Amino acid sequence: MQEERFISVVIPNRNGAATIGKCLAAAMASDYRRFELVVVDDCSEDESVEIIRGFPCRLVQLPKHMGVSKARNQGALASRGELLFFTDNDCLLEKDTLSLVNSKYSDYEGSVLGGTYTPVPHDRDFFSFFQSVFINHFETKLKEPDYVAAHAMAIDARAFRRSGGFIEDYFVGFAASVEDVEFSHRLRKAGYRLIMEPEIQVQHIFNFSLRRSLGNAVKKSRYWTMYSLSNKDLLRDSGAASVELKANVFLFFLQFAILMGALGLEAGWLLALGGPLALFNLCLNRRLIRAWFGTGGVGFGALATLYYTTLYALAVGVGALVGVLGYLWSVKLLRRYRSCTQGLPT
Repeated sequence: MQEERFISVVIPNRNGAATIGKCLAAAMASDYRRFELVVVDDCSEDESVEIIRGFPCRLVQLPKHMGVSKARNQGALASRGELLFFTDNDCLLEKDTLSLVNSKYSDYEGSVLGGTYTPVPHDRDFFSFFQSVFINHFETKLKEPDYVAAHAMAIDARAFRRSGGFIEDYFVGFAASVEDVEFSHRLRKAGYRLIMEPEIQVQHIFNFSLRRSLGNAVKKSRYWTMYSLSNKDLLRDSGAASVELKANVFLFFLQFAILMGALGLEAGWLLALGGPLALFNLCLNRRLIRAWFGTGGVGFGALATLYYTTLYALAVGVGALVGVLGYLWSVKLLRRYRSCTQGLPT
């Protein structure tokens, strides 16, 4: 008979009143019985704490705003489980999420186990749907990925405490959106295996509009670029920062340069290069495009592909440029931040 581990679900919260209730209700509906909920409130200024207190969970309140890494680490310290499962306050566990965590972890004892978003998000608008399929596709591309995201991460509690946890100091910026990537790289350097189990899923609440989708792309790309330059792995195939996405951005700007050159030089023949480059890009990203078509149908798939190869590529490219400038200024010139991941404490 399979062992049933006691799992601590650790959830950081900061002004999450709009989603934390749904998050905790979904967790409580789990078909797995041996678990606890540990919610760490990062000095919220909304009604979050009142909502959290309405659920049978352990509430840890930070005395001041200290960031998501500190919240996760404090949640881990306050937990009693032998296995920690990290997720976010805008993620909804599926009924079988924790059962799958327990059963799959038995196959990879001592590893760091990752899951992903469901292809279909909680909110069904176009931009949320686009993002959920995008992340699900790229995070599940490799069995042993470059990183495990903290929206669905399972790790042995003792191993987590030995590791020192998520980085809390200024690392390419406060709340830099890459703390789980840095943590994964640190664990892997210490000899831990990172395993992706696509069946382990949480449903994300994006509430994305066009503005929020593009803003998220700029922000993520900015910090990822700063981190990747510091870590000397800018071209690595790294989950959502995949080689396909990087090629998509490069080809978008190359096509734009060709268009400007053709107009400036009045050389119409240059425009003929755009077609083959566009087809090459579609070929490189064919599996992602197939995922959009397969999940949302023909109309959604066509529109998602158009958005991905134009506005989304532009936003990621702008974020990357800002990241390069931020790296040169803040990391190289001012040396304000730690520049690369360190090993685990011995």
